[in-house]
Amino acid sequence: MTLELRNVTKRVGADVHIHPTSLTLEPGTFNILLGTTLAGKTTLMQLMAGLDRPTAGQVWFNGVDTTGMPVQKRNVAMVYQQFINYPNLTVYENIASPLRVARVRAGDIDRRVREMAGLLKLTPMLDRRPGELSGGQQQRTALARALVKDADLVLLDEPLANLDFKLREEMREELPRLFAGREVIVVYATTEPTEALLFGGNTATMSEGRVTQFGPTGDLYRHPEDLITAQVFSDPPINVATVRKAGDTFTLEDASAGAATWSASGAAAALGDGSHTFAIRPHHITPFERGGHPVPIEGRVLVTELSGSESVIHFTVADTTWVSVSHGIHPFEVGATARLYVDVSMAMYFDAEGKLIASQAGGRS
Repeated sequence: MTLELRNVTKRVGADVHIHPTSLTLEPGTFNILLGTTLAGKTTLMQLMAGLDRPTAGQVWFNGVDTTGMPVQKRNVAMVYQQFINYPNLTVYENIASPLRVARVRAGDIDRRVREMAGLLKLTPMLDRRPGELSGGQQQRTALARALVKDADLVLLDEPLANLDFKLREEMREELPRLFAGREVIVVYATTEPTEALLFGGNTATMSEGRVTQFGPTGDLYRHPEDLITAQVFSDPPINVATVRKAGDTFTLEDASAGAATWSASGAAAALGDGSHTFAIRPHHITPFERGGHPVPIEGRVLVTELSGSESVIHFTVADTTWVSVSHGIHPFEVGATARLYVDVSMAMYFDAEGKLIASQAGGRS
């Protein structure tokens, strides 16, 4: 039941919505499409499902070329951010509807509906109609209707985005369990790097209709191949600046950055002299000395966001905006000059084309 996209492209007029894309998704895997709004996630999923036909390239499923095959002839289920239920049917009948269309035997329909309702905690609501349910219960009904089909391919297009925080957290824990042990390919679209990390599995980072990298989620986070992938996989945004290397010393190129210099070490020591793009995640900039190589940097505070467990500090160094995320409460007045510490041992370096050329970056702090 392998799904293969072979140089799939989608154009609408002169606009390219999906650039040539090749992906192979295996059965029993949870695959994430990660990217901002309009990155091309929904379009790519529609091509996978057969809801749209590629302008060029082929879609193969289980060794068969299914390009152009209508979705009705594929064993595919899809759930959207805006959940869709039949308002005049009970929850039971909503879940049962795809099985009735497939002419499954009545006894099997009842068994499968009740099993799925139990998994998604919908058993007490089976006799209700969607209008009598909360938003979370309606979304779980839509999920149950998709999952009860035992589809070979399940596409989830930001299905939790409209749920409240508590229910979203619960569903993030439930979803991987629902698919555990099933020989099904799951594709889950999200704009949130944190969600991708929580699910694990494999991730394809997307930007402007391109898949920039695909592989195990943790590997992509720790070892992005290019700056775009690092930016897609960072929230708050990754900090980017230009540094100059001379001998064994790096210096922030903007003179107003003060004494922000550090010794080149590890893979970065092998870089040639000259300018390079430097990137560091917000979690590796803190108001206190921490990490293997803390380098002080001074900036003007724009805003500080405080929660019960961490502080997010937005500040400027010359004309560049930086972000720091650290554990604990660290209040700074707007406009004040703050000294923060950059753990340069976690930095990544990119060339002029945005390709990774050196990194000692590890996991999330």
